[in-house]
Amino acid sequence: MEFLQWDCHDVARWIESLGFPHYKACFTENFITGRKLIYVNCIYMPRLGVKDFKDMQVISACVRELLGITETLWSRSIADPQRDTMGLFLEKKSQTGEQADSLTYQQFLDDMEQ
Repeated sequence: MEFLQWDCHDVARWIESLGFPHYKACFTENFITGRKLIYVNCIYMPRLGVKDFKDMQVISACVRELLGITETLWSRSIADPQRDTMGLFLEKKSQTGEQADSLTYQQFLDDMEQ
């Protein structure tokens, strides 16, 4: 998961590679790193400066694909907590500190089973 090591300039280059060079500053000025990408979705993008809904949809889909997060099932109640293990793992990895840095996906899965 190399993207977890990205700084905000790496994320900006990735956004540019998706065809959105005009949003590079939105991501660098808001210090969006690879770890913070898990929080980038259609709810938060307007706060970053991404206002076009179609662009938000494309960027959100690309973020989910990059992170390996499956799209939420429409039949699932919104009251139910998200249970996607990759999403939960990435939330842990989005934090800073020695524990988050050293945590592997397999360790996370092992901890969930206990």
